[in-house]
Amino acid sequence: MSHKLLKLEKQTIVITGASSGIGLATGRLAANRGARVVLAARDEIALAEISGKLNAAGGTTIFVPTDVADQEQIDRLAARTIEQFGGFDSWVNNAGVGIISTAEEISSADHHRLFEVNYFGLVYGSLAAASHYRATGKPGAIINLGSAVSDMPQMLSVAYSASKHAIKGFTDGLRIELNQEGLPISVTLIKPSAIDTRFFDHAKSNVGGMGQAPGSNYAPEVVAEAILFAAQHHRRDIAVGNTSLLGGRLASMAPGVIDTVQQNWSYDQLVDYGHMPEAENLHDVPSEGHETSRFGHGRNVSVTTMAQMHPMLSLGALVVASAAVILAIGNSRRH
Repeated sequence: MSHKLLKLEKQTIVITGASSGIGLATGRLAANRGARVVLAARDEIALAEISGKLNAAGGTTIFVPTDVADQEQIDRLAARTIEQFGGFDSWVNNAGVGIISTAEEISSADHHRLFEVNYFGLVYGSLAAASHYRATGKPGAIINLGSAVSDMPQMLSVAYSASKHAIKGFTDGLRIELNQEGLPISVTLIKPSAIDTRFFDHAKSNVGGMGQAPGSNYAPEVVAEAILFAAQHHRRDIAVGNTSLLGGRLASMAPGVIDTVQQNWSYDQLVDYGHMPEAENLHDVPSEGHETSRFGHGRNVSVTTMAQMHPMLSLGALVVASAAVILAIGNSRRH
């Protein structure tokens, strides 16, 4: 459905998982650009510090301690936002946890907890947002964080991959239902590649080392820019980074190729045996407040992501590049 979303500086944005990584980067950029921001996560101490710094820099933020696995806390988050700001215009479901383990070695309790946070937490948030937008009749955005593994599962992250597959299915289905109602709600799935956050620093590990992702790593801000773009422009999905975009397309066209590639990986490519997670956030609440990991260095730009957000600019760059190639060939023929 075509509908006009508000400019960022006119919006109130709710962000879950806002105490670190992608959520923290998104909240910081949104506040710096004039949005009213509601920061939600379990670490109340980190949230208070983040909110205080953003407000001291001229931003307008509040924080609401929230465990997204508890639907009553999600409803309280929505109610607190409405009480403070009169409503909201974008809701970002970003909170998530991980387990680095073979499928057989994940306990039932851990598997359930991961789905309670990653999948059901996102479901509760999406439905709370849809209910608010339906009641107000105003345009709004629901932005859900999937992953590259929404399209191509990865060994040692089977449970996490399954939760991100479920998120994709729910997000796509919810979009259809809301469009069928004729509601002015944009529903976007963001699918990051490997991002330089504390995800692996805090993911529970059953493999004797800290998880790591193959391929290029990107800075959290690259994902944050995609999220804030989706808050203002209707997009069905945005794949952040080469692995997500190109790997996802290959997985849909030739899944056997992806299977074969992964079967030839060694665990050394997926596990950093020299380090263990500094804490685990599956059941516990580690100290947060960091955008990036302890060790990684993410790329600050993704050309493929920019191309999805600004296709005409990309087309223009392609035309210029093609013209340059033609001129170079013409000059070489003259000499």
